[in-house]
Amino acid sequence: MAKCKKSHKRFDQINVIPFIDIMLVLLVMVLTTATFIKQGVIPVDLPDAKASSKEDVKKEVTVYVNAKGEMFLDKEKVDLKTLEQKLSQISTKQTVVLRSDKESRFQDFVSVMDILKRLHHEQLYIVTKE
Repeated sequence: MAKCKKSHKRFDQINVIPFIDIMLVLLVMVLTTATFIKQGVIPVDLPDAKASSKEDVKKEVTVYVNAKGEMFLDKEKVDLKTLEQKLSQISTKQTVVLRSDKESRFQDFVSVMDILKRLHHEQLYIVTKE
């Protein structure tokens, strides 16, 4: 009796290159759209409301830590306790910009970050130099 050989082709590898191509295109589309929304390039006509309350919110609050460990809140010299009091008075949606001197102690930076975390400030930018 002759045995019949069946040929089976095994799939040892899956071709993922088309999947990667699609994901890269989607990533580019999402990043491009997010950039336009962030910069306000996409024009949006907002509705009018007569009973809305307009908040007088500054664009950002800046915290400086210099090389000597001195802290400033918008050019006003403060200590940690005063800094916490003043930051607790502003909205948690307010943007906080932290500018720390590279020669300052890391502990000063951590102390400011600890205050911001305790007060639930999530809009935080740490400014660095390229």
